[in-house]
Amino acid sequence: MDYEEYRKFDAVGLAELVAKGEVSAAELLDTAIERADKVNPRLNAIVHPMHDIARQRAAAPLSGPLAGVPFLIKDLGQDFQGLPTGSGSRSLRGHRAAANSIVVQRWLDAGLVIFGKTATPEFGTKAVTESAATGPTRNPWHLDHTPGGSSGGSAAAVAAGIVPVAGASDGGGSIRIPAACCGLFGLKPGRGLVSSGPGQAENFLGAATDGVLSRTVRDTAAMLDVLTASPDLGGPYLPALPDTSFAELARREPGKLRIGFTSRSPIGGPVHADAVVAVEQAAKLLADLGHDVEPAESGVDGEQLSRDFLSAWYANAAATIAEIRRETGARTKDFEVDTRLLAAGGWAQRAPEYVMAHDRWNAHSRALAAFHERYDLLLTPTLARPPVRVGELATPLAVRVLGEILLRLNLAGRLTRTKIWADQIIANLGPVPYTQLANLTGRPAMSVPLYRTAQGLPLGVQFVGGLGSEPTLLALAGQLEAAQPWADQEPPL
Repeated sequence: MDYEEYRKFDAVGLAELVAKGEVSAAELLDTAIERADKVNPRLNAIVHPMHDIARQRAAAPLSGPLAGVPFLIKDLGQDFQGLPTGSGSRSLRGHRAAANSIVVQRWLDAGLVIFGKTATPEFGTKAVTESAATGPTRNPWHLDHTPGGSSGGSAAAVAAGIVPVAGASDGGGSIRIPAACCGLFGLKPGRGLVSSGPGQAENFLGAATDGVLSRTVRDTAAMLDVLTASPDLGGPYLPALPDTSFAELARREPGKLRIGFTSRSPIGGPVHADAVVAVEQAAKLLADLGHDVEPAESGVDGEQLSRDFLSAWYANAAATIAEIRRETGARTKDFEVDTRLLAAGGWAQRAPEYVMAHDRWNAHSRALAAFHERYDLLLTPTLARPPVRVGELATPLAVRVLGEILLRLNLAGRLTRTKIWADQIIANLGPVPYTQLANLTGRPAMSVPLYRTAQGLPLGVQFVGGLGSEPTLLALAGQLEAAQPWADQEPPL
């Protein structure tokens, strides 16, 4: 199968061709690898090829709902037994996974052919995919711009046509931000729906979850069925699943929904005119489709939520570095300065401060639940501005130098309590202030590619639902996809 034919199909469509015997898994894999060889040198989306393993698998009998479809996994938390999970960090070079992650095993059980791991920033800590270990990843729609983060490698690979769908994860927007940057569909499942095992009960206090980035809604729905195929009996939750498949639910009409929308930044920063227009146009489309749509605010204290998010973000960075150093003997210089400064913020926190910040997640959840008593969904921009240029959000040299000095003197924790550090954090959160809400509250949310700038850059809009609203989100996404198709749009690589 040549690339032009391959690009016409999503994962569900390719699986149907394999099941009918019209194409083999080996032929699809060859096409995917050939496409990767052609475009990846410009994108830096795939950082760990697995061609030999994939070719052996494609030559063997495969079964499952997506048997024979080429697939990529994120090089963060999605472990493949015997292979490194680099997490975008020099500290994990050569450290090999002892077992498959449950999500990876479920993708294998579904018959997918995994042939590589995709780029991520160090430990997924940034909304751009720029790592000292693997270099920057670029947006297929404009190579000077970011594909977002932290699942930017997967997003770039899907947008560029290497695969129709790829593994991703989301702890603060890391599925939805890359989806918005690359013109893709990205659903963050609700807390506990997808297993984080076997190595941990929950990722990032339950705020993070695995999922996928895709070109079509039905691929994401099919993948959610794969990821929830059976309960994780060692996990902390037994999630309530719908009576029918997510694939079937995505095909249904959503009914008339009540949708409140806002484009105001929850942390009070500027919002680009394109982001405002993206929401306004989405609101008009929703009204034309028969939904009740009106301006509304979430009722959540966005500035406090961002501070509580950062409290956990700092602590998570500190714990990650400490654990890696204990397990691998990694040296201080093996970690990026930015990550070490985040960790310093974690060490500088007092235990009561951390516990109180985490306890406030409950207040944010209840405030959002009150919003969902009035509205089915909250509509916002996914990004406060179009995708930034590669390197634009890099920590200024002066701050990095000062940080290095303070780290050596064991005084970096003081920097994280200064205005200069607060300004730098806001500069990095400013373009992505909307997505952390769904992570801290554990609610499902999605980015839908309904808008493009005059320069041709994608800019998605976000919908946040209440607990268990994945069926509603998928049904609405399917309706929007039918009304304003996006899957056939291809970047000019």
